[in-house]
Amino acid sequence: MNDRPIIAVACAFAGALLFAVAAVAQQRAAADVPAGEALLARLIRNPRWWAGLIGDAGGFGFQVAALAFGSVLVVQPILVTALVFALPLAAHYSGRRVTPMMWAQAAALSVALAVFLVVGDPTEGVSDVAGRHWVLPMGLMLAAIGIAVTVASTFRVPAVQALLLGASAGLLFGLSSALTEYVMQQFDRGLPAVLTGWQLYAVIATGLLGLYLQQRGYQVGPLAASFPAFTVAEPLGAAIIGMTVLQERLRSGPLGTVFVVLAVLVMCVEAVRLSREQAGAHATDESPAEVP
Repeated sequence: MNDRPIIAVACAFAGALLFAVAAVAQQRAAADVPAGEALLARLIRNPRWWAGLIGDAGGFGFQVAALAFGSVLVVQPILVTALVFALPLAAHYSGRRVTPMMWAQAAALSVALAVFLVVGDPTEGVSDVAGRHWVLPMGLMLAAIGIAVTVASTFRVPAVQALLLGASAGLLFGLSSALTEYVMQQFDRGLPAVLTGWQLYAVIATGLLGLYLQQRGYQVGPLAASFPAFTVAEPLGAAIIGMTVLQERLRSGPLGTVFVVLAVLVMCVEAVRLSREQAGAHATDESPAEVP
């Protein structure tokens, strides 16, 4: 019996839990930084932010382990469950309760994820990809990120800014995840092959830039605005690279592919609805304090 997919799934769920804890801690730290002040300079003096960063490092470690045993198309959708883990944590620290509608939306998201994994049955990717095959998909993704960040910097609506920055950070982390998958496969060729390939340094660059945009999203708006966008954009970004560059494929057949596409749509819709539900609860809780 091949235990590799089981190990990959277990590691991915562990990573999702750590990412959720880290997101709540980092958002609370970033939200305390007033607009206009140096974000990173303030964050590096905040122990809560460092605790979140350690959680991110642990989550990334489990993500790398998962990618060593499974494909990008298996690992990345599981990380969407970080949103489900973050839901009760964020509600607890904000003093709000998790409504039945929130739990229903989280359950729908989880069911859609299970459909994707079971019906899609993704294959593993290739380990030898010419550099030219990365250019167009990466270029289009980076262009989309640049547009989103530009709009976020000019459209001064906190919820929209947090949404766009969260989505941009998610795409960067998705790109970093796909690059990590490729780098992990290169270890079979020896350490020199890893160190001389541009992909390793692209992992570092996209990861650091994604981390910065993620913290900016946490600073300008509530977790409910940025984290669902981040959580959905990350697997979608990784899936784009996995399918266009690494040649990962779904083994679902025509009918199964329809269900997989529907599952992806449900994940996106429920993540957005969950975001709006949390934002609505946040506004309701704050409204009495605004009454003179």
